[in-house]
Amino acid sequence: MKIRYALPVMLALSSFANAVELHHVTVRTGTDGLDMVPLTISNAGSEGLSCNADFAHWYSAGIATVEPGKSARIELWFDAKTGTFTILNDKRENLPVERLWCGLAGRAYATRVQVTLDRTDAAKGERAVSCAMAQDSLVCR
Repeated sequence: MKIRYALPVMLALSSFANAVELHHVTVRTGTDGLDMVPLTISNAGSEGLSCNADFAHWYSAGIATVEPGKSARIELWFDAKTGTFTILNDKRENLPVERLWCGLAGRAYATRVQVTLDRTDAAKGERAVSCAMAQDSLVCR
């Protein structure tokens, strides 16, 4: 028997064939039980900023573009029970935020800096950062 026929048969019969189990996932929608914690990102630099959120290890999206001298306000929501910050999509589904970061427009990933979020931001009811170049890298504080 040729290997090109044997290999697919062996893989189909292996335990890996049952590794994926598909099931219904309930997605939280709306803001019931969540506290709004707006994030304001100010651009104190001379180049535009591109800010992004990582929602899962495989999914990220742009959340704001901030021109020099301007600010952007992003609506974040906080679940005090789980300590999770979320952003609502256009269907009002909760997208848990794993990481927020900003970088210089046009080369955002290469110049990125993380914008930290924690429970103290939720307790204050807001988070504000100002981003600018410091020496060779972007800094957001």
